[in-house]
Amino acid sequence: MFSTQQHYINLSTKKRDGSFVSTPVWFANADPLTLYVYSVQDSGKVKRIRNFRRVRLASCSVTGKLRAEWVSADAFLVNKNNEIDTAFSLLRQKYGYRFLIANVCSKIVGNYHRRQIIKLNICNNE
Repeated sequence: MFSTQQHYINLSTKKRDGSFVSTPVWFANADPLTLYVYSVQDSGKVKRIRNFRRVRLASCSVTGKLRAEWVSADAFLVNKNNEIDTAFSLLRQKYGYRFLIANVCSKIVGNYHRRQIIKLNICNNE
């Protein structure tokens, strides 16, 4: 569904008023129907996922321009250390030096220890 060769997916989260907010994010495949992304714990997308776990995903460019149709997924905020380690390992493997640079930048601005892993389970019945 989402190729390991793709670099960005558009993660669209639902607001209380029913509208959606879309953000291009890096992702790593755990398996064909499970993806991991990360964000800062107090970001808007994390807050919206706490309220509505159903999200939409689509392949996109770095600027968020859609390259495929939306698919539905359920988003879960990961808090288990072993799963967090697995997710970051997959992201490191996929993005290599770019991920290391992102980590350095996160440490500089103080977000490194405030990161939140988000697990996305794609709904294959919709």
